[in-house]
Amino acid sequence: MTGTKTAAPPRPATSTTSMSPSAQQIWRRVRGLLLALAILLAAGIALAAVRSGDQHGRLDPRSADPLGSRAVAELLKDRGVSTRVVTTLAEATEGTGPDTTLVVTQPNLLTFQQQRTLQDATEISGGRSVLLSPGPFSLDILAPGVTAADDTPVDAREPRCSLPAARDAGSVDIGGYRYATDPPNGDACYPTDGLPSLLRVDAQAGGDTVLLGSPDLLYNERLAKQGNASLALQLLGSRPHIVWYLPSLSDPSATESGNGSGDNNADGTGGQGDEDGGGNESSFLDLIPSGWLWGTLQLALAAVLAAVWRSRRLGPVVAERLPVAIRASEATEGRARLYRRANARDRAASVLRTETRTRLASLLGVPPSEAHTPEALVPAVSAQLPDTPRDLRTLLFGPAPADDAALIRLTDQLDALEREVRTS
Repeated sequence: MTGTKTAAPPRPATSTTSMSPSAQQIWRRVRGLLLALAILLAAGIALAAVRSGDQHGRLDPRSADPLGSRAVAELLKDRGVSTRVVTTLAEATEGTGPDTTLVVTQPNLLTFQQQRTLQDATEISGGRSVLLSPGPFSLDILAPGVTAADDTPVDAREPRCSLPAARDAGSVDIGGYRYATDPPNGDACYPTDGLPSLLRVDAQAGGDTVLLGSPDLLYNERLAKQGNASLALQLLGSRPHIVWYLPSLSDPSATESGNGSGDNNADGTGGQGDEDGGGNESSFLDLIPSGWLWGTLQLALAAVLAAVWRSRRLGPVVAERLPVAIRASEATEGRARLYRRANARDRAASVLRTETRTRLASLLGVPPSEAHTPEALVPAVSAQLPDTPRDLRTLLFGPAPADDAALIRLTDQLDALEREVRTS
């Protein structure tokens, strides 16, 4: 019995039964997570490789890929319209003019400073600007007064407007963003739920800006369908020259600070505008495809459901026989390890004192109902050991030890007290 009691407290830090996890235990715990991350990373790389192959030359008038735009460029060339591809903002702004159509393939990727510079150049050029799929992050600057609504699927739609180019083309494959202006101006065509996917607004210097909710009608694979070719040729071929702007990450203007973009404003408020407009730049989450976001949400939901499924079910304690016999010393050592891992010295001391008081009460004839009452047990022990120097009340009912060393001392003192009572 004494041996069982002395094994109850946690072992010292220098014991060979230390609860510090080994490298092998750590590996077992994290290998599942690392495997899941590796699979996710491999899937992302594979998907990026597949998507990069599909998107090669997207909207590039030099590309014959399905998503390229070489077909429309060749048709425009046959009609005497020249196409010049540029990849920097400086080339795009230098090429603007009254006899030029500027096609911006990805206006949402432009920084605030780039958008401001591009708008300043096109507003006074007198030419036409065609923006492909401009979203909320670019409309505030490139098309002031225009707002974008939610995306719609690309489908064959009727023009339902008075724009000659749209009426001649008839039904085309269009969708994507829908636009609204307040007050209304220009031409609004191909509406869905009352909002158009093609919007033409007049510019101050006699030119105009055309917003296409989706660029699909310019793809090689779609140009021959519906009235796509007719609308593309009329929108892009209204002037003898085309500057086809493909924004590039290597463009030096993409890294320039926008603090001075408002210096040319007459009212001198451009600097503040830069600060406020910084919120128009796309965030990292905006560059993540929506499918990944939905996939992450589904994985999170699956993890929550799995946690609920595997969580402990609360209910009455059911006593059952152990399938094997466990030695008392092993059970005691296992409980001591759990106490040590949780730093539960108070709980360990409480168990030791409770068991000692129970055994002392049976030895001294104290009723079990009063075994844990200081007024009954302490006088009985004092009467049995009148010469003991120990503070019995503190030893049997005192506070929890402050550290592991104090807990070990408490264990030794309780063991010695019980031994003296037995032998006295």
